[in-house]
Parts: sequence; structure tokens; C-alpha cells
Amino acid sequence: MTGLAILAVDDEGPALDELSYLLERSPLVGRVAVASSATEGLRRLRDEAFDVVLLDIRMPGLDGLELAHVLNRFATPPAVVFVTAHENHALEAFEVGAAGYLLKPVDAEHLEQVLRRVERRAHAPADPSPEAGRPAGEVIAVDAGSRTLLVPRAGVQWVESAGDYVRLHLRDGASYLLRTPMATLEEEWSDSFVRVHRSYLVSVSDITELRTDGAHSSVHLGDQELPVSRRHVHELRERLVRRVRRSLE
Repeated sequence: MTGLAILAVDDEGPALDELSYLLERSPLVGRVAVASSATEGLRRLRDEAFDVVLLDIRMPGLDGLELAHVLNRFATPPAVVFVTAHENHALEAFEVGAAGYLLKPVDAEHLEQVLRRVERRAHAPADPSPEAGRPAGEVIAVDAGSRTLLVPRAGVQWVESAGDYVRLHLRDGASYLLRTPMATLEEEWSDSFVRVHRSYLVSVSDITELRTDGAHSSVHLGDQELPVSRRHVHELRERLVRRVRRSLE
């Protein structure tokens, strides 16, 4: 059987029935299983392999967000898509790495969009091309010894302050010094970068996790972890919420 193997978890019977009906009609789906609680869902996930888990958030006992945290500890975690009547959990969904966020009542078109996105991610190469919306055509001239290189802005993942210079850190691991004030880049690149610390500017689309541990916050960009200063946390959260909401449109 081809297609995505999906587990739908919701404590509301009618909502679970409707979601199961939509999934079974989708050409992207090969197998559908259901669970009426997060605990039951976890038992099924330990016994069977699924590509995607569709999770309600507010459920008695173990809720959807808590289950998503558990799934993140799996050796090969399934993609998680939240299905909820509450829009105000979008940031928490992002923080646990959700692949999608659907608002109830779910319609077939939005469900298909999310499933297609999950399927593309599953088959994407390890070094993906720039995401749509990045200014792929802009280049920055940087000095590299006796050479001047043209570095695509779309390849920059984060920027580090270095005195009168900044250091551009590229997604491929390379880095280059640029004689430009950090404040100038922060203003000129505000469409796709956000300041997280007096020393760091990061590409919003590269952020994979925002982590808060007590009074300390950090962002993850793949394997790279950078601190987030207290004065920048609010703006960063707003940018991430806007990003999640755009994914719902």
C-alpha cells in the first residue's frame, strides 16, 4: 500500500469521524488509524509506524502538546499536525516542531495542503533549496583574501557581530566577514531576518525551535543554538506566530 500512514487522535468522536472520513478520501493517504485519547495514541505509536500524527490539543489527561514532546524523543518521530479549535496555541505548536496547524472545522483543501507539505518534506534532499519568499536574487560582496566573492543572501543562516564587522554564517558551513554595522543589516534585512541578541541576527525561516528554560531562551537553526536576550524574546515570538499563521492561509 502506498501513501502516508496517518494516526488521528481526538477525544471528540464526531470530530474524529469527520477527520477520518476526509483522510480516507485523500489520494495522498494510504492508511488511517484513530485513537480517542493521547494515551491510546501513544500505545499505537509504540506498536506501529506512522508517517503523520494528527493531534487535537485539548484532551483530558495527556494533551496533544505533551504527546508531541514525547514523540520528539522517538528515534524516528512522525510528523505532527495539530488539529484544534483554538488558534492561540500556534506558537506552542511551532516550538515542538509541528509540521502543520489546522483549525476546526477542517476542510479538505487545507488538509490536502498540509499533507502535501509533509510529503514534500519527507522526500526533500538533506540540503534543500531556498524557501519561497527568500530574496534569492540578492548577493553580498565579501572579501576573501585576495578575492571578492558574491555571496547570495538566501544562503545566509545567521549573522554574528564582530566589532566593526559582521560575520555571515552560511547554510553550507562557510563564513565571511563583511564591513557593515549589524544595525544596518538588521534594518535592511528585516523582511526575513530577526534580531535575537545584540550579537546575533538570524534567518526567521531557518529557525527550527525556540526553547525557554527558566529565564534563559535560545533558538535552534538546525544544529546551531544561539542565545535569545530577554529584550528580543517578545519580537521573536511575534515573528514566529506570524510565520505559523501564514502557513494556515
